[in-house]
Amino acid sequence: MEVGKILKHVYSVSNDLSLPAYVVGGFVRDELLGRGVKKDIDIVVVGNGIEFAKAFDENMKQEGSLVEFADFGTARYILPDGFEIEFASARTESYRLTSRKPVVRPATIEEDLSRRDFTVNAMAREVKRGGKLGDIIDPFHGGEDVERNILRTPLDPNETFSDDPLRMLRAARFAAQLHFSIEEATLTAMTANTERLKIISFERIQEEFFKLLRAPQPSVGLWILLRTGLMEQFLPEVCALEGVEDMYGHSHKDNLSHTIQVVDNIAERSDNVLLRFAGLMHDIGKPGTKVFMHGRGWTFDMHEHLGRKMVREIGKRLKMSRANTEYVAKLVRWHMQPINLMDEEVTDSAVRRLIVNLGDDLDALLILCRSDITTGNPQKKEHRLKNYDYLEQRIGEVREIDKLRAFQSPVRGEEIMELCRLKPGPTIGKIKKAIEEAILDGKIPNEYEAAREYFEQIKGEYLENVQNWEKK
Repeated sequence: MEVGKILKHVYSVSNDLSLPAYVVGGFVRDELLGRGVKKDIDIVVVGNGIEFAKAFDENMKQEGSLVEFADFGTARYILPDGFEIEFASARTESYRLTSRKPVVRPATIEEDLSRRDFTVNAMAREVKRGGKLGDIIDPFHGGEDVERNILRTPLDPNETFSDDPLRMLRAARFAAQLHFSIEEATLTAMTANTERLKIISFERIQEEFFKLLRAPQPSVGLWILLRTGLMEQFLPEVCALEGVEDMYGHSHKDNLSHTIQVVDNIAERSDNVLLRFAGLMHDIGKPGTKVFMHGRGWTFDMHEHLGRKMVREIGKRLKMSRANTEYVAKLVRWHMQPINLMDEEVTDSAVRRLIVNLGDDLDALLILCRSDITTGNPQKKEHRLKNYDYLEQRIGEVREIDKLRAFQSPVRGEEIMELCRLKPGPTIGKIKKAIEEAILDGKIPNEYEAAREYFEQIKGEYLENVQNWEKK
């Protein structure tokens, strides 16, 4: 639905209830930036925001769905096309020193704007007749800061960040999204208040951090979090990547700088935020596996396996879903496989195993692997990228021949039980596994008749083992 039509309905309710309503925050800021309308808009009501939202729902003839958040005096209205309108009572918020829940009280529109995170978000326009908007209300000169591309807090930054420490992560996120710099006093306050982040739940931290990763150039925000010390509060494993050691004239690259570059490289190729997070995590196991070996220099053997384990621990800490955690862990575990495969030989057997192990996540893995090339040597970079071009060609050929995307033994467990007159048990799984291994090794094609013939050849060995075990 068009914003103009939505605002007409907002004015209708505002007029009926005699409650002033204002568009605030990002909508006003983005208008000044010429960024166009997003798929959401924030409305602040000088009065009861939830009652206003209920009346809006009736005015819209319940075209969308209404979700209420009574504890915060807010409500969200979601239209069928996905457009979201957030309704909130004009209010002030503050946090007790040890509390994660804000203390809320009613306020004027000017007081409401003062509690906003940054001046560029502390502007409002009243909704007038016909959905028209009034002049910009800008008590903290946010319009000037938009022109200067500056992030600055409306009040003293120490007070602003102490009241809601998550705003410090938002500063890094907006810097990356908007290509704004952070005013010096605000940046200093972020460094001074890092410990305050401990009162914020990991769910909220994760949500804000992933918004940062969705930015066009995540590195801008990531470096801010690292240099202020905020990253140390929730992802110390990333901070541990920094540093270079020298031994007998042998040094290794700075894994932190490399990792941040990988995230940016992925951002150029994919909007998948979990893939970007996998880029941040891909070398997380290197500090724990770093060893200097004479003749080889610095080594990080098996860091992908340690990395998978660490991702699972990090996923729990950040309250990520099990499915999302396992997706990232899987990409971290296998990110070395394509290059290792090319170092050996791109055989059909090796390609089959890569396809089967990664399944539908193989394309994402290849984006991660391409993005992992951060060398400054143009010839070396071109050579490595061509290797991946060749690997993708080989993957396409093997997929076409073998139809492996949904791979499993063509001779199924139920059929094996019937043919061998066996009950469910480990022997059935071993026979299936043997057939699958034969396909992956290229001994037989991924076809039923060939698999059935191979089954007839090997079943005697497994049945003999069962009989020997039963005799014992």
